[in-house]
Amino acid sequence: MEDNYIVETSYGKVRGYSRRGVIKFKGIPYAAPPIGNLRFKAPAPVDSWSDVRDATRFSPVAPQPPSTLESLFGEPMPQSEAECLTINIWTNDLNAKGRPVMFWIHGGGFITGSGASLDGARLVQRGNVVVVSINYRLGYLGFLYMPDVSDADTNVGLLDMIAALKWVKENISFFGGDPNNVTIFGESAGGMAVSTLLAMPSAKRLFHRAISQSGAAHKLGFNPKVGTKVYEDLLKDLDVKKGDIQVLRKIPIEKFLIPQEPTLRIQEDVLRLGPIIDKMSLPEHPLEVIRKGFAKNVDLLIGTNLDESKLWLLLTPQVNKLTEEELLQFVKGRMNFLKKDEITSKMLIDIYREGRKTPRNIMEAILTDYSFRIPAIQLAEAQCEHQPNTYMYLFAWKHPMDGGKYGAMHALELPFVFGLLGNQDVGFFPRKSEETLSLSEKMMDTWISFVYNGNPNHKNIPELPPYNKEKRSTIIFDKDVKVEEDPYGNERMAWDNIL
Repeated sequence: MEDNYIVETSYGKVRGYSRRGVIKFKGIPYAAPPIGNLRFKAPAPVDSWSDVRDATRFSPVAPQPPSTLESLFGEPMPQSEAECLTINIWTNDLNAKGRPVMFWIHGGGFITGSGASLDGARLVQRGNVVVVSINYRLGYLGFLYMPDVSDADTNVGLLDMIAALKWVKENISFFGGDPNNVTIFGESAGGMAVSTLLAMPSAKRLFHRAISQSGAAHKLGFNPKVGTKVYEDLLKDLDVKKGDIQVLRKIPIEKFLIPQEPTLRIQEDVLRLGPIIDKMSLPEHPLEVIRKGFAKNVDLLIGTNLDESKLWLLLTPQVNKLTEEELLQFVKGRMNFLKKDEITSKMLIDIYREGRKTPRNIMEAILTDYSFRIPAIQLAEAQCEHQPNTYMYLFAWKHPMDGGKYGAMHALELPFVFGLLGNQDVGFFPRKSEETLSLSEKMMDTWISFVYNGNPNHKNIPELPPYNKEKRSTIIFDKDVKVEEDPYGNERMAWDNIL
């Protein structure tokens, strides 16, 4: 390992290191510490430094509660409110010019996660690209909506991402990247962030392509009423008067992490704590803005996993014993929320029953489509009307763990996209085999081809036409990669008058 790679950025020099042909820079600040009067405010510019800054270690991550799912990515990282707004960079040639930039936004429900959880080195090696990942403010510190407070900003976690994109535009050429060819990509909450950035005025022209993995602009999300309820509940928990921002800014960070845990739960399967429609940062629902053509200059690759909701079986094994009556009550609850009757609930169950054996399987499929696949399709429908380079994928490779009961669950595509396959299973990351390696290479090349020219096609996959409402061409990543028109079309159409 060589550790004397020095780059001069606009704010000062940083020292990185090289390992196996990839040069890494970690923990570079892209904004000022968001503490004191900057808590709950848009990110401020970072101060310059005079010495060479060590960038060989990841910085602490944004404060967050413990997470069973996040622990699957490795040991917990140190946390710090003051040091969390940082950027990580993987490159293979500091003197190169014009390499596409892949800007990664991590998931975690806008409450957990970090930019250190996935290594970008293999994408760099395979695709001759520059990979960037970031930390951004999470939970109440990143997404608390306070409509009665003038001295606080909304969606500051998203504004952190925009600040990091501005840093990339200004500095990435020093690392071999092309500031005029930046692709944002993210998974879960990161995918939802990608979909939201497409609609944010302050993010315009900071990126050129977008890949949204298992996270779209859900029709029922972004609700200021939900954000207000979260705010009021927090004030009650902390015994703080409404509008008293100065008290909130002085409260120790640990106090925010205690009442945050219940917010991990989802309100009718839409995140309660996340981006909110706001006059300044996000004036309209992203789906409506995209339908109007706001993101017409951005190429889009979007998709989901076949069995997203099976991941939560890790936390709720009791679902295995679901009865027919419990299934009906579950679906009726969702339909009541959408102001639909019991006839609609039974119709939906009957349609999904055609391809599934048990009440649990039916519930998982309905929940997957309600929360992930249908919103992704709606976003693709909106974007393809204005941008011909709109493409859809479906990840369907099933994990063999525990007899395959977790299927193609949420987040399972991540080790394939990043090439993170080892000699043994690690958490839900599968081991390297002829089958998994072949699929990973095809997916990596698909992502890489897309970031180069806005078209995901390459010689090792079937030809994928752009997405449109007539044919709905979708590439399915499984043991055999294939392209289908309108996969699971009957189930998709069942939602037309529901969601």
